[in-house]
Amino acid sequence: MIRVEGFEKSYRDTVAVRGLSFEVTAGSVLGVVGPNGAGKTTTMRALAGIIPPSAGRLSIAGHDIVKDPIAAKGQLAFIPDEPQLFEVLTVWEHLEFTASLYRIASFATEAERLLDQFELTDKRNTIAQELSRGMRQKVAICCGYLHQPRAVIFDEPLTGLDPRGIKTLKASIRERAAAGSAVMVSSHLLDLIDDLCSHLLILHKGQSLFQGTIAEAKSRLQTTTGDGSLEEIFFQFTEHSHDVESPLATP
Repeated sequence: MIRVEGFEKSYRDTVAVRGLSFEVTAGSVLGVVGPNGAGKTTTMRALAGIIPPSAGRLSIAGHDIVKDPIAAKGQLAFIPDEPQLFEVLTVWEHLEFTASLYRIASFATEAERLLDQFELTDKRNTIAQELSRGMRQKVAICCGYLHQPRAVIFDEPLTGLDPRGIKTLKASIRERAAAGSAVMVSSHLLDLIDDLCSHLLILHKGQSLFQGTIAEAKSRLQTTTGDGSLEEIFFQFTEHSHDVESPLATP
């Protein structure tokens, strides 16, 4: 559903991502982790068609995001860490607008269900500028889910959510994966990745240090003195990666 092949992104003399390849299959949840500046958000924004790749191919449900962007975006939901809503539109008007963009003829039933799931029913007529940070995040998620995307990408999805909102979001991600969607989650919260994701991608300086299942990562690096936690795995990979050629060097 989500495929990245030889992806590179350069900003003048700085290479943010170099030679990155991975895929997220239907029904799986990929956790993307890495230090600040590792290339996580750059990769997600490129998959969403927000920034163009310098090299490589990125596709959503078989559609090239550069050559066939409308078809690719029609199968994708991208929820950034700072959702940008229309300040003077109500919650319901956001859903109406989203439905018109994706040409969803009958959206009301699903929209009502999403509002109920994310506890926004009583806010349906509230304009965005009057919503809290967490509620704005929930509106963005509802809009992202409305067209039943086959691929869903989250960048730091828990920002601003209260404990109930976090529980609801986790449950919704599991539901989407169980229904056959491919889900990609980037977060600095390793407990979230460990709890939610089936697969793991560790990025460092724009390159992949590890790709595989969470179980494979723990099995590979578990030591007799360590606890095999995702935190331990993260630090073992990122702090012992001196042999990885720095992607910040000018080719």
